Amino acid sequence: MFMTAETAIREFLRLNRDAETRFLAEIVKVPSDNPPGDCDRSAEAVASLIEGLGFAVERHKVPDAPVKANGMISATNLIVRKTFGQGGPTIALNAHGDVVPPGTGWTRDPYGAEIVDGWMVGRGAAVSKSDIATYAFAIAALEKSGAPLNGTVELHVTYDEEAGGEIGPRYILEQGLSKPDLAIGAGFSYAVVTAHNGCLHLEVEVLGRSAHAARPFTGVDALEAANAILTALYGWRGGLAARVSKVPGIGSPQMTVGLIAGGINTNVVPDRITFRLDRRMVPEENPAEVEAELRAVIARAAELHPQAKVAVNRILLAEPLTPTSAGEQLTEILCRHATAIMGETVAASGVPLYTDARHYAKAGVPIVLYGAGPHTIEEANAHRADERLPLSDLFKATEVVALTLAELLGG
Repeated sequence: MFMTAETAIREFLRLNRDAETRFLAEIVKVPSDNPPGDCDRSAEAVASLIEGLGFAVERHKVPDAPVKANGMISATNLIVRKTFGQGGPTIALNAHGDVVPPGTGWTRDPYGAEIVDGWMVGRGAAVSKSDIATYAFAIAALEKSGAPLNGTVELHVTYDEEAGGEIGPRYILEQGLSKPDLAIGAGFSYAVVTAHNGCLHLEVEVLGRSAHAARPFTGVDALEAANAILTALYGWRGGLAARVSKVPGIGSPQMTVGLIAGGINTNVVPDRITFRLDRRMVPEENPAEVEAELRAVIARAAELHPQAKVAVNRILLAEPLTPTSAGEQLTEILCRHATAIMGETVAASGVPLYTDARHYAKAGVPIVLYGAGPHTIEEANAHRADERLPLSDLFKATEVVALTLAELLGG
């Protein structure tokens, strides 16, 4: 009986829903928390599962030096390549296998992959182990469809998204291990994401001089100076609300002080205080100008306590992702298929976080984010207790990706 490529793709995915569910469950059951970032066991488990689908898997172990410099213990990047016909584009699919630690408040085993009312519960079930399954089964569906395709699809499974992506996607691209023409990155919701925020992390160190609490005036109180800087930063932060991005879904820039440490003892004037701040940048902002503005706010406040010494160090700079004309066709195809399959309008938008997509964009590769997830990242409990994913949305997203790839490769 003659079967069109689209029908063959849908039928393969329908018949393999249980297999895809088991595939995802096995990935969730292997911890890959980052930190501490000891991810080789997870990478090997994923590689074995993909090999079970009949694909060859390249294992690219990252050398110890860059792994340790990235604050991790082990990382191995996986690359799967499937070529169809002759010529055509190379399309990369990137999902990360590392996850944030579970934290507290879970009502189910974070590594149990338990299915509750049609939702799989477990750390990484939504972000972004689900898209390892999505992309692997989408490629398998293309292979089994018999469609007359031309081009190559690559699956990049990386393990340092939670640490910045420097030894994952960036490493793969800078080492010349892949040279894609287009890319799809892991998504979090029904939306097709074409833009996201950038992020700047700064560490502020305030040095004073310790003294006995009975005679505090003989020292230099680092906490008092740090308090002046923090007060200035929080006062300045209020003005960010007026800087609204024109990209739907992004909103305004944000600033959060997330870590603070210092002091010697209760009865000692603190001689050193450090704190780290997180500044989210909207796509329209220039990272250099953002950093210069923050440093100026800190410097002006520091002048109020000239005896204290203040140093500012950049810890992380992740540039924003902006929409590109080169990614318009990919965006249009994803939106069209997602709208038809999800049964509601799915449009392009931005998200107020940052992802590994920026590394592909910086390398000149047009990239759009799309993958398995419920309507919103909040529904998925992403980075929270009881992270979860509706299995029905996993199956739908896999179909969207498979049909999009088939169209891009000319089937």
